[in-house]
Amino acid sequence: MKLKKYTPTLVAAAIATVLLAGFSATTISAEGSAPALAPLGDPPIPPDNLQTPEKIELGKLLFFDPRIGGDASTGCSTCHEPDQGWAWAEDFSRGYPGTVHWRNSQTIINSAYFPRQFWAGSASSNEKQAKSAAKGGVAGNGEDDIMEARLALIPEYRKRFKEVFGTEWPLIFDVWHAISAFERSLVQKDTPVDKYLQGDKSALSEEAVRGKALFEGKAGCIQCHNGALTSDTDYHNVGVPPNIRWEEDGLAQITFRFEQYAKGQTEEGYRSAKSDWGFYYRSKNKWDRGKFRTAPLRYIAYTAPYMHNGVFYTLEEVIDFYDRGGFDEEGRTTAFPENKSPLIKPLGLSDEEKADLIAFLEAYSGEEIMIEKPELPEYAPLFTKAELEAAQEAK
Repeated sequence: MKLKKYTPTLVAAAIATVLLAGFSATTISAEGSAPALAPLGDPPIPPDNLQTPEKIELGKLLFFDPRIGGDASTGCSTCHEPDQGWAWAEDFSRGYPGTVHWRNSQTIINSAYFPRQFWAGSASSNEKQAKSAAKGGVAGNGEDDIMEARLALIPEYRKRFKEVFGTEWPLIFDVWHAISAFERSLVQKDTPVDKYLQGDKSALSEEAVRGKALFEGKAGCIQCHNGALTSDTDYHNVGVPPNIRWEEDGLAQITFRFEQYAKGQTEEGYRSAKSDWGFYYRSKNKWDRGKFRTAPLRYIAYTAPYMHNGVFYTLEEVIDFYDRGGFDEEGRTTAFPENKSPLIKPLGLSDEEKADLIAFLEAYSGEEIMIEKPELPEYAPLFTKAELEAAQEAK
């Protein structure tokens, strides 16, 4: 039997999973079925990618630099804009030129805490996520050698990579480490809910306190949205209906078929699929069709639209969807109703209860995190200053 190699990053991810799960006698919710809500602590840092101010600053530059991609037009920030919740405010994320993405862009904020990345958990760390996104066919579409060559032609990057990583030239492996270090600095753990859970009972409004009781009780949200991260980091089919954009947008249909092929879909599935099969692409088990990772609720006030396919544009729509038992207002539900979670059932919430619940959800967002986009370093000039002056004199 071949043993799997466990790198320090994977070990750190495993430790983070245990720490965030919180399954101890003191962290079980009042219902006794899920970890209780808790304030967020410091993010786990993998021992093979320790944080330094210089590494974070380098990662910040690279995060906003579209040269980390295929044709130097599409970088991390293309799909994760600070003024759009560090995500993208449309149903599907932006795609590489000539394409459109096929899933909703998730926020970078607090991504450091997740043991696995992406809607179906296909990346085991921030480093793997950065690599997958930068090289993905409908995302960055980059090639390692081209991206490294570009960086090597930029004196400022050569200087910074040598200072941070000790290499004579920028290496693509270190690009992912620097970007991840920057992303791990983007955390928000001082929301009104965090303050309330730490003992400041004035941090939440009366409406939000009532909403918290609904969240943990009648509405049943805590069954999946629990612990410090407000996510069990597991995969569920909650009834989200397919996005009708698949039926109307020719470019989206091309992306959809490409992704089906790229993810090893069966021939039958490739020909018949009309929706995103989610966790199935990893497990290849039919009972995992339509399952996606429980999205965290932190920073949710800034990250609309919601769900893996961005089918709901407001929190009101999301609450109504769950209140109906996992059906939209047209009665549509998941393409795989046989896999729909038994936890999803009609809630019977009143309008006042829905408003209270939304007040609590919004309290999971603090001040919007905004930064000034950095000025990116330039390529080395084709001619030296002396050569340019000599050319001017010769005219």
